[in-house]
Amino acid sequence: MKLGLSSYSLVRALRSGEMDILGVIDWIVEHGGEHVEIVPLGFSLVDNPELIDAIREKAAAVGIDVSNYAIGANFIKDTQEEYEAEIERVKREVDIASRLGVKRMRHDVASRKDTSIARFHEDLEKLAAACRQIADYAAQYGIVTSMENHGYYIQASDRVQALIHAVDRDNFRTTLDVGNFLCVDEDPVSAVKKNIAYASMVHIKDFYRRPSDRNPGTGWFQTASGNYLRGAIVGNGDIEMRQVLSVIKQSGYDGYVSIEFEGMEECKTGAKLGLENVRRLWDEV
Repeated sequence: MKLGLSSYSLVRALRSGEMDILGVIDWIVEHGGEHVEIVPLGFSLVDNPELIDAIREKAAAVGIDVSNYAIGANFIKDTQEEYEAEIERVKREVDIASRLGVKRMRHDVASRKDTSIARFHEDLEKLAAACRQIADYAAQYGIVTSMENHGYYIQASDRVQALIHAVDRDNFRTTLDVGNFLCVDEDPVSAVKKNIAYASMVHIKDFYRRPSDRNPGTGWFQTASGNYLRGAIVGNGDIEMRQVLSVIKQSGYDGYVSIEFEGMEECKTGAKLGLENVRRLWDEV
């Protein structure tokens, strides 16, 4: 297991100008991280292509890996032309991933207001066809593409598996976010047990959870069933993190693990404590 940080964890510092992405890499090294996951929020690699080489070279210079490149995408489009254009856009992002030197890339797949299982089954083959084209394109670079349990529509473990099997490519898997299952009210421990075998990348995220009849107020958002969540420092929230990490460790997963902090605390503090907690819990389980 290689423990590191998603750059998303420090997005507030990136957006405020307190840090730049090269400074994020330095920060990760200073706090014992072994890799950086690049999420282009707070900076753009499309608009600033010179940053691509700078990130790769910086990581190499300080001795950590660039583990994964994670971008947004949505293949639910009104027209065939828009659908094809989105596939081509994501392929250009695969080119960026190759230039970064990564062998893993996550792209989102779909979001809809209608998140019903009936709608999912209607959309499945078209979504799989898009992911299949991108995985085939990425294969020339030796890149494994993946989708995350993300965005309500394809977030439950069974829907993730359904898409993976429909795509039917060895280099298409899942970026498994242990916390995101709560957004569709699925128990993280059970969901991780179901999907860890399909993981190309693991995100460790924590949430505080409150039932639907106890609105805690500002800073919370609702799950698919109306329960309330708020981002937490990993290890401080309501997810049974010790059990989750035990499942991952016992599965034999030995790849990259990224801390994703999105709590209300100051981002550097939240990220630092999350790294410390996961390192400690991993050694204990």
